Order: sequence, then C-alpha cells, then structure tokens
Amino acid sequence: QVRLVESGGGLVQPGGSLRLSCAASGFTFSSNYMSWVRQAPGKGPEWVSSISILGGRTKYADSVKGRFTISRDNAKNTLYLQMNVLKPEDTALYYCARGDYSDYVPPSKNDDWGQGTQVTVSS
Repeated sequence: QVRLVESGGGLVQPGGSLRLSCAASGFTFSSNYMSWVRQAPGKGPEWVSSISILGGRTKYADSVKGRFTISRDNAKNTLYLQMNVLKPEDTALYYCARGDYSDYVPPSKNDDWGQGTQVTVSS
C-alpha cells in the first residue's frame, strides 16, 4: 500500500533552517506529482508547495516563496523541502502528499498523505 513517511522536523529559532524529507513507497513515485501541505493548530490544511514528475516545474504558496525549496530524487523515491529563514508563523505539522495542488486546487485528504512531521519555530 501507499506509504509516505516524513522526517526532519524539529524546534528551530526564527531565521533558522530545516530540511524535511519524505520517503515514499507502495506506488510509482516517479509518475506522480508531489506536494507539501501544512496544518497549524486550530487551522485547516494549507498548501505549501508542489513539484512535477521530473522536478522541472515547482510552485509555492506566496507565504513561503523565496524561502522554501521543494525538490525530489526519483532514484531514491524521496521528496524534500528545504526551509530557510523560518518564521514563527511557519509552525505547523508538515505533510507529504501524493497530489498536485495550488492556490486554486486546495489539498485533499482523499489523496495519500503521510503522518506528518512537526516544525516549531520559536525563540
């Protein structure tokens, strides 16, 4: 079955960096668009970034544009999210998702999501 396992979250000070990873299995990773979605306490899911099958096209929510970078390694079935200049408002549970989202196509929990990795930005 589809399995998405996120890692790399943690506690970081404002201005710091983290790199999230998502190990995928149970499906043909290299044939799927992939995304990162986050959910802050008390809020609904928020699309963060998506990447095309070969990684040539990426897109970002305005809130993270210029600070976050999505990438993938199809040989390793792994999705990444490099997060720089982190802000307290980036605090959330970050999910890896099999799907293609945008500002106009919100994340769907009917798609395959991992269990999430917690990112906390605080001094």
